[in-house]
Amino acid sequence: MRIWIVDAFTDQPFKGNPAGVCLLPSGAWPSDSWMQSVAAEINLSETAFAKPTHPGATQDWDLRWFTPTQEIRMCGHATLATAHLLVSTGALTNLARFHTLSGELSARPRTDGAIELDFPVSSLGEIEAEPGLAEALGATPVGVYAASGLDDIVAELSGEAVVRRLEPDMAALMTLRAKGVIVTAVADDPTGEYAFVSRCFGPQLGIPEDPVTGSAHTALAPLWASRLGRSVLTGLQVSVRTGLVETELVGDRVLLIGRAVTVIDGELHA
Repeated sequence: MRIWIVDAFTDQPFKGNPAGVCLLPSGAWPSDSWMQSVAAEINLSETAFAKPTHPGATQDWDLRWFTPTQEIRMCGHATLATAHLLVSTGALTNLARFHTLSGELSARPRTDGAIELDFPVSSLGEIEAEPGLAEALGATPVGVYAASGLDDIVAELSGEAVVRRLEPDMAALMTLRAKGVIVTAVADDPTGEYAFVSRCFGPQLGIPEDPVTGSAHTALAPLWASRLGRSVLTGLQVSVRTGLVETELVGDRVLLIGRAVTVIDGELHA
């Protein structure tokens, strides 16, 4: 069985966010324990498993994602990686519908070589910061929000430089109620290449820092669209690998647009 590693939200190898992708035949899923073991062996933030919803299906796919320690409900970059592989192998030429724990998601290749993902918006509600959050991050948020559909909170910080220089205490983050913390701030020049910056920390999910997080942008897009008065924005995730995520807010959906590069094409023997 072939397995791939794809760098998502980048057009350069060794940038963006790497995801494992395993394309399976139609039929019953392999055991959860097997998929979890494969994800642990690949040891990337997420590994995606996809199979045609029924024999001969070209547009309908079942899709699941596993971190090295558990299955998760939504993942943007591994969805982009999966769509990229379907395009690369000729299985996707127009539209793919992915049936997931988060409902139906879709992917469509664009004429410029990018891939457009259609995800539900994660609406935000302001909440009180739980005790220890500022100490764990090493910075005091100017606002904290719960994101519907995600197991994360969004912490808005005072500026781009603060986001870039964060060195959070991972052990302290492990004690918080939220499984993940998304930190964000407006860009120094929001009219430039990118309008906002972010970083994502998820040590409770086995991901100390995620390089580029598509699902986080389902919450960041509406946040910054409302602040900046623009429905089309680009976010820069300022991890070590970095990555750009183009976003477009369309009603209760958000389009996530990016590119991907296959870096490993291998054979799974177990």
